[in-house]
Amino acid sequence: MRLYQCYATRNACYQAGQTIVPRGIMVHSTGANNPYLRRYVQPDDGRLGENTNGNHFNVPLPGGRQVCVHAFIGRLADGTIATYQTLPWTMRGWHAGGSANNTHIGFEICEDGLTDAAYFAGVYREAVELTAYLCTQFGLTEQDVLCHSEGYRRGIASNHADVMHWFPRHGKSMDHFRADVKAVLLGGTGEKEELEMTKEELLSVAGTGDQPSAWAREATAWAKENEIINGDGEGNYGWQQPITREALATVLYNFQNYLGK
Repeated sequence: MRLYQCYATRNACYQAGQTIVPRGIMVHSTGANNPYLRRYVQPDDGRLGENTNGNHFNVPLPGGRQVCVHAFIGRLADGTIATYQTLPWTMRGWHAGGSANNTHIGFEICEDGLTDAAYFAGVYREAVELTAYLCTQFGLTEQDVLCHSEGYRRGIASNHADVMHWFPRHGKSMDHFRADVKAVLLGGTGEKEELEMTKEELLSVAGTGDQPSAWAREATAWAKENEIINGDGEGNYGWQQPITREALATVLYNFQNYLGK
């Protein structure tokens, strides 16, 4: 799993700030032939690419609708598959069109033309790993997972077909999906370790190079110019990594020197 974060802070759902205790996970797909994450997630952070049409979800009411999910799965600008978290997991989303908004984390898989087997395999695997990760985080099991169309049949979501208009084209059902999530949760030395290793890889990537998010570029350039934040001597600044107390102390010390105190 490649999990990044780009909150939809301008969306009215995010600004409402309501919270939930997650009791389940709802799987959605976008219903549009566009597999690229930039269609929904902005601003560009150097991985997504720019949405020049302005029809993303980081606006108060996308398309005039109350809609916002916790994450999207799809292609980065370079064509690889990743997940972008767009709401805190415990924030109430606008994804189900029913009472599941009060209880479920919801994520969208970006659809393509629904026939590309390689793309489906990639996003399906990413969705399984994301779901297993969320189950682990919130004490859930595969039995707490359903798709939008199943939610409709249970009376907790609006009348949508996703994802059962897509999964069966590639030999999958939600029962297969839940079984695959369970396999990851029970894997222990297999697929669960792969998730943990990928998390370490993610932190490593976040610390490589000099690529801050677009919104932070002015501030990071200032911090570098004034030697408040220094890299590792090999051009790596770790802009998107968590900060340790040691690193924080160094930043404060450098800032004190900058002030001349």
